[in-house]
Amino acid sequence: MNFIEQIKKYKPFNEQEERDKEVMLRFINTFDDVLTRKNEFGHFTASSWVVNKQKTKVLMLYHNIYQSWTWSGGHADGETDLLGTALRELKEETGVKNVKILNEDIFSIEVAPVDGHIKRGKYVPSHLHLNLTYLFEVDENEETHIKEDENSGVKWINIEDVEKVSTEKFMIEWIYKKLKSKLEYNTSQNNK
Repeated sequence: MNFIEQIKKYKPFNEQEERDKEVMLRFINTFDDVLTRKNEFGHFTASSWVVNKQKTKVLMLYHNIYQSWTWSGGHADGETDLLGTALRELKEETGVKNVKILNEDIFSIEVAPVDGHIKRGKYVPSHLHLNLTYLFEVDENEETHIKEDENSGVKWINIEDVEKVSTEKFMIEWIYKKLKSKLEYNTSQNNK
């Protein structure tokens, strides 16, 4: 199933996801190029919410541009398999090799603002990331490493502490709190 069909069938978890789903579908219908950075208004990205087996910790990295602990992820760059994009970025940015996909469906959707910044010596204007998040599991003992051109740290963080280590207010309020709630909800549903 392609990413557009995945978005259409996605069942929003809250009002933020309902509205962001509408925006994503409108964006797809408005613009021809939504999968590459050539679209400077916004483009699709994919992220990973990576938990340990007990679902008590999240694997995060210290992002050099955002100067904050954050999830892994990246641009689709023309790829239509955004689960594959999230998996590739996770492995590149953290060095993990053994990743369990907990669900091939989208775990979360969000439209995230990106402030203008310098990347590889060039100015990148402010724009939107139309993001699909996927849920993965990795063993805490898996060896990790940084990707020097993008991050300067990779570590497991107690899920209760994610809001304390991130410095991005939008990410904390609208994304990380939601991801934590969704994980708790899904875990409780699976344990019934």
